[in-house]
Amino acid sequence: MNFEKLYKILEGQPKYRAQQAKDAIFKKLASNWSEASNLSKELKEKLNKECPLEIDGQIFASRDTKTTKALITLSDGLQIETVMLSHKDGRHTVCVSTQVGCSLACAFCATGKLGLKRSLEVGEMLEQVLFFSRILNTEGKRVSNVVFMGMGEPFLNYDKTLKTIHYLNEDLVIGARHISISTSGVIDGINKLANEKMQVNLAVSLHAPNDALRSELMPINKRFPLADLIKAVDKYIVKTGRRVMFEYLMIKGVNDSPAQAKQLVELMQKPLYMVNIIAYNPTDVFLPSDKQAIEKFINILEQAGVAVTQRYSFGQDIDAACGQLANKNKK
Repeated sequence: MNFEKLYKILEGQPKYRAQQAKDAIFKKLASNWSEASNLSKELKEKLNKECPLEIDGQIFASRDTKTTKALITLSDGLQIETVMLSHKDGRHTVCVSTQVGCSLACAFCATGKLGLKRSLEVGEMLEQVLFFSRILNTEGKRVSNVVFMGMGEPFLNYDKTLKTIHYLNEDLVIGARHISISTSGVIDGINKLANEKMQVNLAVSLHAPNDALRSELMPINKRFPLADLIKAVDKYIVKTGRRVMFEYLMIKGVNDSPAQAKQLVELMQKPLYMVNIIAYNPTDVFLPSDKQAIEKFINILEQAGVAVTQRYSFGQDIDAACGQLANKNKK
């Protein structure tokens, strides 16, 4: 979906045509311009030819029924992944990729093995949400939450990620407080987001309680070490007054010891910090922590007064960890 091309085609048309086109995309959730009854036959034919609405997506549904993953093939043949998590309370959260592959080479991440092919355009990010929106619409449901936690680093595609969020907020009517951006710790992006007039949520992929281990797992830590990252987060909180979530993958024998939990306590004892403990989706390099190790780790954090939530691993049977399907299907 190419919005620049769409607006170019609509040049010379009455100004309300652009809104009619957006209504077809975001309100009607049309997959073909023929569904836009308020556009002329000639314009619909032109749009179908030059700016089609079809999304080339292949679905992988998990046996747990909570997780649906889609492998989307872009117009240049590259592939990206997006995941929808369906919650017991009726919420449907779509996890959006911002790049094809990733340049950051985190040791635990399947996407890092792909390397960076390119950043995604606004329309390519929106397609991921629209893909699931169309499916849910047939059941009288809708996407309620969006998290930019898929393939790639959102803050290395900052402007287009923020523009995508504006469309989601204004046109697909998803509240800003139901939209989250996850960063591996790109301080420039955190600083920029602090100055935005949007109440989106910030999440930081932490995954280690000290610089030595974090640099080993996440090479970006060498550029943005923990002390600098924590300072940037604190400035963000002062400016926005918003809580920040620190994501912590539990990897067996790597970052899940009681000693490491105590180190994490030292970092996390601040009022608007929250730790999100995540059971690791196994790859060919690491294994998830044992249930007992996770419980002990969380207990240490909670006893020290750290705010903790736990996210369970979804969709292992469909390779739901970011990058796993694209790795299997890469050409």
